[in-house]
Amino acid sequence: MWKWAGLVLMLWNGYVMAVCPAWSQAKADQEMAKLSAQIARWSEAYWQEGKSEVSDEVYDQLSARLAQWRFCFNNEPTSDDIPPANGMVKHPIAHTGVHKVVGINELRQWMKTHHDLWVQPKVDGVAVTLVYRKGKLVQAISRGDGMKGEDWTAQVQKIPAIPLTLQGALADSVLQGELFLRSEGHIQQQKGGMNARAKVAGMMMRQSGKPTLDKIGVFIWAWPDGPSSMPQRVAELAKAGFSLTGRYTRAVRTVEEVEQNKTEWLTSVLPFATDGIVVRSAIEPAGEHWQPGAGDWVVAWKYSPVSQLAEVKAIQFAVGRTGRISVVASLEPVQLDDKRVQRVSLGSVGRWRTLDIAPGDQVLVSLAGQGIPRLDKVVWRGVDRVKPTPPPPNFSPLTCFYASPECLEQFFARLVWLSSKQILDIEGLGESGWRLLHQAHHFEHIFSWLSLTQEQLQNTPGLNASRGLQLWHRFERVRHQPFMRWIGALSVPLPQAAAKALNEHSWQQLRDKEAVSWRLLPGIGLEKARKLVEFFHDPAIVAMAAWLRTQGIQGF
Repeated sequence: MWKWAGLVLMLWNGYVMAVCPAWSQAKADQEMAKLSAQIARWSEAYWQEGKSEVSDEVYDQLSARLAQWRFCFNNEPTSDDIPPANGMVKHPIAHTGVHKVVGINELRQWMKTHHDLWVQPKVDGVAVTLVYRKGKLVQAISRGDGMKGEDWTAQVQKIPAIPLTLQGALADSVLQGELFLRSEGHIQQQKGGMNARAKVAGMMMRQSGKPTLDKIGVFIWAWPDGPSSMPQRVAELAKAGFSLTGRYTRAVRTVEEVEQNKTEWLTSVLPFATDGIVVRSAIEPAGEHWQPGAGDWVVAWKYSPVSQLAEVKAIQFAVGRTGRISVVASLEPVQLDDKRVQRVSLGSVGRWRTLDIAPGDQVLVSLAGQGIPRLDKVVWRGVDRVKPTPPPPNFSPLTCFYASPECLEQFFARLVWLSSKQILDIEGLGESGWRLLHQAHHFEHIFSWLSLTQEQLQNTPGLNASRGLQLWHRFERVRHQPFMRWIGALSVPLPQAAAKALNEHSWQQLRDKEAVSWRLLPGIGLEKARKLVEFFHDPAIVAMAAWLRTQGIQGF
């Protein structure tokens, strides 16, 4: 957790500014008050009890979303909104915080005006000041608001990774660093942050029980008023027992070198979680001049978030080829890796109702295998929630072979299916093309296009003559597709293994098969056999087969 102003700066820069909600001021005030109160409760549990009731990721992104709303509606945070510093111990040298660059171009500009540059991983933990006097660790202070923090001396003195005594240049020193959760074999890209920051904070602030402080490590990232030479600085730290600083501090000259280190530390084994990299100049002002928000000699470049907070704009329903109704959430666009995500599947109507998602809710989305957007969780539900009514469950694998106003979605889903490569392979004809043809020629059923003439297709509004002729040739070629492809075009509910084992090669033979005969095929049980018999005797299917017979289609 950060001081409120620092949190807003850190996250606001990382967001593509979303469109402001189209709310009345009264609704905006309601929504902001509810979210603000929840964030305050989370903060209180975090700061007062060391408990994390929500992941760091969700807390940070919801805080940024609240900041966005406040910006949109000119609403200033109140004292109740600001996380408590929870400490009155003054830092000998203030924590400056780190500006977060939006991307490589901003970093390149910053590097042009700074010299003697070094890159470090941005360790994901909690910041601390360590004060050594006459060779002894006399004080440890939590970051707090950067000027004052909580006295953590008693807890820090129990951390084996932090030396209680030092000699030489560090005997009288002030060090700033990150307390982190040790994680052997941690690969950030694979494991993410693991809520490490909150876990460490909980260990440090928990008053009851005996926290296992031996699991905490320390990464020293600043030695105010230390040696001006970075190699000398890290050598002295290593000699004193702070070896990680030297191991993970590298000289850089170009933005490409920084990017290379960023990628390496994202994908390789590290002893801690990270959320980006830090680039710092070894040329620093005297410690007495350090102030919160004024550390212009150091910047951070964070990793792209694995998951992103998105606002649900609308809930949409789609009827598929088999009559199944699926639900999709339309989102305010968010960037995940190299993808702009605007929609995410919510599955069936039943799952959508279980998830309890309405327009205006905030959801966490990420990319699954092959870059497909997925819903991770609902993280915030608004005040005034109105859900749309789903279509009636009147659709099935035996409906909508014929075009009618209530059937158009399933009807077009059937057309898109039958033109796909694995079925009839009508190249270049997707949903928009089918809609154009239907609008011009008013299909009666899903095979009506077979009767279109060359002249009709070449004179179709929205198609030029060349495109119309091309379609006519493709429709003619389709007539010669094998019988089993036409079975697929009808969406016969036949498993692939069973289709390969069929000995019958005509529609009449398939229609004459009884349930007991169907059950001899692989993958077909009693219920599926019953449905196959029902399918082949359904009046709509019988009519489709008869029409295909009039068109001379093989097997009918």
